[in-house]
Amino acid sequence: MVGTRGVGTVAAIAALLVAAGGCAEKSGTTGTGNNTGPIRIGAVLDITGAGASLGVPERMTLEMLTSQVNEAGGVNGRKIELITEDNRSTEDGAAKAMNVMLSRNVDIVIGASRTGPSLAMRPLAESNNVPMISLAANAKIVEGAKWTFKTAQNDSAVLQNIVDHAKSKGWKKVGLLRDSSGFGEGVAETLNELGKPSGISVVATEKFAPDATEFTAQLINLRNARADMNLIWGIPPAAALAQKAYQQLGITTPVMQSHGIGNQVFLETAGTAGDGLVAPLGRLVVADQLPDSDPQKQVLTKFLVDYDRTYRARPSTFAGHAYDAFQLAVEAFKAAGTDRQKVRDHLERVKGFVGVTGVFTMTPDNHSGLGKDALVMVTVNAGSWQILPGR
Repeated sequence: MVGTRGVGTVAAIAALLVAAGGCAEKSGTTGTGNNTGPIRIGAVLDITGAGASLGVPERMTLEMLTSQVNEAGGVNGRKIELITEDNRSTEDGAAKAMNVMLSRNVDIVIGASRTGPSLAMRPLAESNNVPMISLAANAKIVEGAKWTFKTAQNDSAVLQNIVDHAKSKGWKKVGLLRDSSGFGEGVAETLNELGKPSGISVVATEKFAPDATEFTAQLINLRNARADMNLIWGIPPAAALAQKAYQQLGITTPVMQSHGIGNQVFLETAGTAGDGLVAPLGRLVVADQLPDSDPQKQVLTKFLVDYDRTYRARPSTFAGHAYDAFQLAVEAFKAAGTDRQKVRDHLERVKGFVGVTGVFTMTPDNHSGLGKDALVMVTVNAGSWQILPGR
């Protein structure tokens, strides 16, 4: 996700800092190069600010996995050194944190948690030949990228599931209330494109800031647009507060939410207002409802058990994005050592990697590796996630 300045401003911020990144110590494409000493994993996360509900569980996941690997002897005998920076949920903070990673000569960077900060980091990763695995959703993060990958499902895959559900219900007109940051950019256009064959289109669009707490004016406008279905596209707490306002205004039009709500913060903040909504989410939130034949069931179950044993809590969808990024990185280090070029090449050849977020298959033209089948349609019933009946 990106602040209200938009993707263009993110690119400008990053461009101003590329020179600074270029001044940091570079070892060509070799990272630490000699395959001795610790493996340095940098993590740039939204630990404070609007994205904290994403970044905090991501940090906790990376810390847990680092401890597990090191206690088991490391990667090919080398311990992992995790270096974490808080970007404070801002684009300039992410670019500055990325420069810290370059100065520390990390072997790979994981992050950021949201689209805007990730877009601010991408030019620095690309120009300094450093592998980067973003945890955010927007497809722009990896479009045309050589060194940048991602683990969250693309927004287009999410929207295809939403279009399919609308088609099954006979809904044609969609009202959209979206995050005004980069996370929400392109949503209306993509939805119109995917929905066109079925006659589904956006008839009204309203926006809110990522840290918004008031939604009355926007929701009244959506109510007046008389859509067949309204879609709220954001992350908690804003997405949950919008859901509460939706109920308080007595709007009866069916409501869907995006994949950005996959954590306990949403359920707790939305309360009873969340009951009945439908959203396409990763399988982690409904792991106990999956059949044993599901290829992700074993991975999901182990992650849930490990996280609960470590933190006495249930991991969020976003924690799963960090899990996958870490495991993909470790697999690359096992195969390629810390030669950055070889690590990048390994990531681009990933095929059938079973993760928390989905089953990944990367290619030179696809640095996300997930399709619409990485999501399931979920509803909220009595404050709990449930697989939508019949799906």
